[in-house]
Amino acid sequence: MRLLASLLVATLLLCTRVADVTAQGPASAPTIVILVRHAEKGTEPANDPPLTARGTERAAALSEALREAKVAAVYHTPTLRTRDTARPVAARFGLTPQLIPLVPRAAQGDSIVAIARRHPGQTIVLVGHSNTVMPWLAALGGPARADLCDHEYDGLFTAILDGGTTRVITGRYGPPNPAEPTGTAMHCGAR
Repeated sequence: MRLLASLLVATLLLCTRVADVTAQGPASAPTIVILVRHAEKGTEPANDPPLTARGTERAAALSEALREAKVAAVYHTPTLRTRDTARPVAARFGLTPQLIPLVPRAAQGDSIVAIARRHPGQTIVLVGHSNTVMPWLAALGGPARADLCDHEYDGLFTAILDGGTTRVITGRYGPPNPAEPTGTAMHCGAR
């Protein structure tokens, strides 16, 4: 009988706690920021090349990788390669890709933090470049890391912003990276 009474008291306390939490509303959800580099690019025109066929394949793979992510916004820099990498993800979620404003390099981190703050509790995707993804991740509270190597396109960096803390999950998506060009091992092996 004592066991039954103890179970009944424990059940009542649990029900009371559940009712308290329900009355207060759900805890605020973290903001999820997914950062990727644009997919493989061509060589011409040198100042703003489009994606290659492999790059187009990778952009489709990104959309597929994020199919369950409930993406609320997609941002890219003002280049063809970032726009075309962002486009399939935006189309999957019925979104219009938005431009990341052009600001001096020193202010880019603040700009990325401002974008994240506009989407509390949502998931957003940011498409950048080999020399912007890691600084953006650091600006969001992630670790400082070396820039991506020229041959690296498959990185998927997820920053989970939750009440002043940032957790980072690093993954890969799409086809394997192209082979590392000779003579770059020291730079690329630095991470």
